[in-house]
Amino acid sequence: MMNRTPARARAVIRGAGAWAGVNGLATFRQCRRGVLVTVEVHGLPVGEGDCPENFFGLHIHQGETCTGTPERPFAHAGGHFQRWECPHPAHTGDLPPLLGCQGHAFSSFLTDRFRVEQIIGRTLIVHARRDDFSTQPSGDAGAMIACGQIVAGC
Repeated sequence: MMNRTPARARAVIRGAGAWAGVNGLATFRQCRRGVLVTVEVHGLPVGEGDCPENFFGLHIHQGETCTGTPERPFAHAGGHFQRWECPHPAHTGDLPPLLGCQGHAFSSFLTDRFRVEQIIGRTLIVHARRDDFSTQPSGDAGAMIACGQIVAGC
């Protein structure tokens, strides 16, 4: 019998409102030891001054759509994806932050918090600020500035 479990997924990331210029792609590849996640984003806000942080929270959210309201364009993405009742930053969807470099970010990491088939249909959110890894329930990462729906395939 052929294995029909999705081994790959992707999310096309798009900003909205004041962050309409944010765009990118995330890929998820099931490996033997976990999921290899690769994210590339362009058009991120660039911090000012001598000591800009340029970190952006990155989370898989439980919602199935990147829709919302004019005030909150991605409100329907819901809260962080979690399979168990763990506090932040132990939610299933809590991911390492993106580090911006002149408006661009690239990250690649391996995680065993989920399998590819468990995240298909959910949303990937880029937040306006860094995740502080302690504030409940979501790390005080600020506004949702970009979103991508996770779909099966490359």
